[in-house]
Amino acid sequence: QVQLVESGGGLVQPGGSLRLSCAASGSVSSTNVMGWYRQAPGKQREMVARVLGGGITDYADSVKGRFTISRDNARNTVYLQMNSLKPEDTAVYYCNVLKGWQNYWGQGTQVTVSS
Repeated sequence: QVQLVESGGGLVQPGGSLRLSCAASGSVSSTNVMGWYRQAPGKQREMVARVLGGGITDYADSVKGRFTISRDNARNTVYLQMNSLKPEDTAVYYCNVLKGWQNYWGQGTQVTVSS
C-alpha cells in the first residue's frame, strides 16, 4: 500500500511560481513512476509531468519549458516546480505513483492562478 500527501498549492498571480511536493509512504522504489496530474473544472484529468525509472522525465506540451519535475528517492518525494504560471494552469493537482499495474493517488492540492 502507498500513501501520498501533497502540499504547496495556493493562489498565485499570472507569471508567478509555485512548488508542489508529494511525500510517499509505503513501498515505493526508484523504478516506480511518480508524477503529477491535474484536473480543471469540467475537464478530464490530464498528465502534467512524470519521472520514470532512471530519471527520465516526460511533460505535457502545455507545460514544457515552464514546469520542472524532480524526485528525491531517498525521501520518496516528488516535486513540481511551476514557473510562469498562467490562468489556464488553474486546477486540482494530484500526485501519482504507478507501481506495476496499480495506480495510487494523493488527495489533491488546489492551484489557482488569478490576478
